Amino acid sequence: MSLNANRAAMSLKMTLNVAAMQEEFFSDTTLLGIVSALPGYRFCWLLNEKFDLNFVRHADSDVRIYDAQKRELFFPLYKYRAPLNGNRYRIYKLKHEKESLLPEVRQLDYLWTIQGNTPQQDAVEITGLLRHIPEVQLAQPILPERLKNLAHLIV
Repeated sequence: MSLNANRAAMSLKMTLNVAAMQEEFFSDTTLLGIVSALPGYRFCWLLNEKFDLNFVRHADSDVRIYDAQKRELFFPLYKYRAPLNGNRYRIYKLKHEKESLLPEVRQLDYLWTIQGNTPQQDAVEITGLLRHIPEVQLAQPILPERLKNLAHLIV
C-alpha cells in the first residue's frame, strides 16, 4: 500500500449512528416511570421480595455522564434477566444529588425498562402491582419519544 493510500485510509472518519443504536436497544421495550423515595438498593430489594426477581447492580454498568461543570456523575443501574422467558429488565436510578439522568422527566426517581416478547402487556401488569406498594407513589408508562436523552440509557 502506498503512503498516500495509507493516509487516505487513516483519514476516513466513521460516525456512530446513535439513532440506529437507540432503535435497536429499545425495540420490543416498554418504559415505566416510577416515583419512590427509597434509595436504589432498597427499592430493588423491595422489588426482588415482592415480585420474586433478582435485580443486581454491577457498578461497572452504572451510567456515567458529565454535568455542565464537567463533573462525572454516576447513576446506578440494576439488571435482571428472567430465566424462563428471557425478558430483560433494567432499573435506572434517575437522580444523583440534584442532577437528573433524564431532565425531561425530572420528577421521576426510577425508570424501569421491560424488554421481551410482550413488553406492553408485562408493563400493564407490573404497573398495577407497583401501584399497590405503599413505598411507590407513582408508576406509569413513559413514551420513548418523550425522552430527549434516550442515549443516556444505552449500556
